[in-house]
Amino acid sequence: MRLPAVLLAICLIVAACTTEVEVSGIEPQDPVLVELGAELYSSNCAGCHGQDLRGTEQGPSHLSEVYEPAHHGDGAFLAAVSRGSPQHHWNFGPMPPVPGLSAEDVEAIVAFVREQQRLEGFEEYPPE
Repeated sequence: MRLPAVLLAICLIVAACTTEVEVSGIEPQDPVLVELGAELYSSNCAGCHGQDLRGTEQGPSHLSEVYEPAHHGDGAFLAAVSRGSPQHHWNFGPMPPVPGLSAEDVEAIVAFVREQQRLEGFEEYPPE
């Protein structure tokens, strides 16, 4: 009878010692891609979507539950960047294409966004 209690205690201790908090169910991203993506996001996306990904007067928050992978998958980011996106979900108007970014650049940006979503969690939609 003691063995299950000991195993439970060990599991609880290991869980308590974990340094990264994961609140979204998203898998950890490649740190190299995340670092590159952070730079690309800052110079190409943050002007509208916010340096902290929480949006601006010009674009929505990428931490909104609208951008959960099950609703807007990684390919939706590539499509929006390369072709633009019509207005939907938000009242910011259509998103224009973002010139000068390759598919690999967008992959890095998505890795950065997903890592932030993983660590920060998601905001409710519609925002209050």
